[in-house]
Amino acid sequence: MGDKRFADKVALVTGAAQGIGRVTALRLAREGAKLLIVDRSAEHNENVRAEIEAAGGTAHALAVDLETFEGAQASVAAALEAYGRIDVAVHNVGGTIWSKPFWEYQPEEMEKEIRRSLWPTLWSCRAVIPVMMRQKAGSIVNVGSNATRGIYRVPYSAAKGGVHAMTTCMALELAEHGIRVNAVSPGAIDNGTRAIPRNPKPLSDQEKQWGKEMYEDILAGTPLRRMGTQEEVAATICFFASQEAGYITGQTCFVAGGTIG
Repeated sequence: MGDKRFADKVALVTGAAQGIGRVTALRLAREGAKLLIVDRSAEHNENVRAEIEAAGGTAHALAVDLETFEGAQASVAAALEAYGRIDVAVHNVGGTIWSKPFWEYQPEEMEKEIRRSLWPTLWSCRAVIPVMMRQKAGSIVNVGSNATRGIYRVPYSAAKGGVHAMTTCMALELAEHGIRVNAVSPGAIDNGTRAIPRNPKPLSDQEKQWGKEMYEDILAGTPLRRMGTQEEVAATICFFASQEAGYITGQTCFVAGGTIG
């Protein structure tokens, strides 16, 4: 692996304030990319930007709501203003808010899950594609999930199944324009304590039990019998984003210890 696979490249990373997005942004910067880090938290965005610059990298930060097309457009506009082009777009916003049997979800909760884990990727792809079409080049990496085969996350699973489907279909449409579109889908990942909680309300004992059962189900079906790391997911994202994967498009790679969605 070259140390500077992304020298002279511009990368936009959404959901970059924490977790997989943050680690991906840091790795891209180490490998030479100039970054626009995008998330809803200005404070945590700034922390990541400072972390990148302290290590000698280049980064700008933007706090927007990527559940709206306006937010996605603003992120693309900010990258263009800062750097003039976008070579790589990593769309990482999402994550299940609740873990419980499908019939326990209220309609408004189902809508929130879809807004959180489907629309940000769909909007972000729609916003960045015209830029890459003008460039006649670009690499999009969407973050899916192996939750498309699992329990207690049906609305989230439906959203991530949509991410997998859009990835395949966009890749077919964009191949002639020199744009590659792939997805990286994590399994059970050790994310530690989240800087921005997905669900700020305290969990009931029953909700804690459902969450425990969900993770037990995932790990029971994982051949490697362990949780993955953020770094392992980020490494795969960066491979797909790089020219080393120049003959790969329309694929979903499960970084999930042997499980698939």
